[in-house]
Amino acid sequence: MDTKKVIADGAASMKKALDHTLHEFHTLNTGKAQPSMVENIQVEVYGSLQPIKNVAAIMTPDARSISIQPFDKGTSKDIIKAIQGANIGINPVDQGNIIRCPIPDLTTQRRQELAKIAHKYAEEGKVRVRNVRRDTLEVLKKGQKDKLISEDEFKRAEKEVQTQHDKFIADIDKALKGKEADLQKV
Repeated sequence: MDTKKVIADGAASMKKALDHTLHEFHTLNTGKAQPSMVENIQVEVYGSLQPIKNVAAIMTPDARSISIQPFDKGTSKDIIKAIQGANIGINPVDQGNIIRCPIPDLTTQRRQELAKIAHKYAEEGKVRVRNVRRDTLEVLKKGQKDKLISEDEFKRAEKEVQTQHDKFIADIDKALKGKEADLQKV
């Protein structure tokens, strides 16, 4: 059994969990316009659900608005309906060939709600990282039980997996603090 490969695979999975959590953070409205706020909202077009980014160009002409230009003008109403249905606090306005989405100022109550959502995303990310650690350690324990690795090698690998785990958990905590600071600034 190649313990280095097992550890590297575990670290790669932990990195994916971190990346997913960071992407979730980017979807939160901090008062600044970001395409990621709307790009993954599902729109029913052509008989199937598609993310907005697949049916329109998304731009941020300034810090307070998002512009969405549908590839097919016939999908404008569907995109507006999907954004309103997503309940993200944005009220889109159809301006012919462009849908303009002004970003409203955040109220104190909305900031607190977003902070709770950010904590939820962070906790989900940490759970994913912990699950990867558990799965990686189970593979290593099975290797030790089947006499594929020695006890010393298992202990070293276990320590390395724990170090990787701690690093990714710290990265999630750091990203959460940054998102909370963004929510308080605006």
